[in-house]
Amino acid sequence: MAFSLFHKKKAGQPVHMEYHGTPVIRCSICTGEQVAGFRNPDGHVEEVMLLRTPEDLEQFRKRYGITGEIEKIY
Repeated sequence: MAFSLFHKKKAGQPVHMEYHGTPVIRCSICTGEQVAGFRNPDGHVEEVMLLRTPEDLEQFRKRYGITGEIEKIY
C-alpha cells in the first residue's frame, strides 16, 4: 500500500484574488526596482509582487484582473 503525503498541484485556472485599492507600481529612483501593489485610500501601499521582467507585469495583471493603465509612483 503506497501513498504520498505530498501531492502535486493540479494545473488549472490562475487564481483571481481581490484587493481593495488602486493598483500601482512603486519604482525606486536609485536602483530602478519595480514592485507592483495596491494603494489604500489612506495612501499606504500593500506590495504584492516584485517586477523583474515584462512577463511579471502581465502575470500581475492576469492574476488580479487588472486592465488599463497602472499608475507609477516614485
